[in-house]
Amino acid sequence: MHPSPSFPELFSAVLLREGHVRDPDDVVAASNAVYERFSQAARELELWTTSPDRSKVFWLDVYERMLRALELPSADGLRDALYREFTDLGNYALFHDVVPALDALDRAQVTIGIVSNFESWLDDLLAHLGVRDRFAVRVISGLEGVEKPDPAIYRLALERAGVAATDAAFVGDNPEFDVDPAAALGMTPVLIDRRERHTAFAGPRIGDLRELVSALEAL
Repeated sequence: MHPSPSFPELFSAVLLREGHVRDPDDVVAASNAVYERFSQAARELELWTTSPDRSKVFWLDVYERMLRALELPSADGLRDALYREFTDLGNYALFHDVVPALDALDRAQVTIGIVSNFESWLDDLLAHLGVRDRFAVRVISGLEGVEKPDPAIYRLALERAGVAATDAAFVGDNPEFDVDPAAALGMTPVLIDRRERHTAFAGPRIGDLRELVSALEAL
């Protein structure tokens, strides 16, 4: 799923509403702070999704870094306005390939699960988007108190699915704290790389989830 409109477009729209003009391309350049902050959190085991307070502190820090990169103030309510907007269920949508991919996986009779570093409200968001019940297994860090790349979150999903790691595939969009830790446990890693960010990734890599079933069959 993704913010709708896109993250840069929504971010830019909030800034404009608050009296600051920055186009989406400016936001894209500043969004490197997001990826850097995720990596820092993983390295330092912050467990930022595991309570509403921790999550808010984390995201306010992300927005402050981005605003600084955009040469905008962070002390006039901008950070809070962004936080409200990006925690609104109505501002999210599924990627166009999600439902066809889920349908194909159902036809292949595989057990589908989700393992996510996300706040506890992801369960409500999945329901809002009409796909919660498509996942037989849901392991959400905000509910479980453990985050990727900790092997425990993957083991919990495998236990609930009733499968061994060697009989499971994990699909994620980040090698560092998504697919590489799953591969270390013996799961088959598949990188979903929609924007060609990880062209050096050595394992199976797809640009569209509709390619997933054929990619798995080819392994």
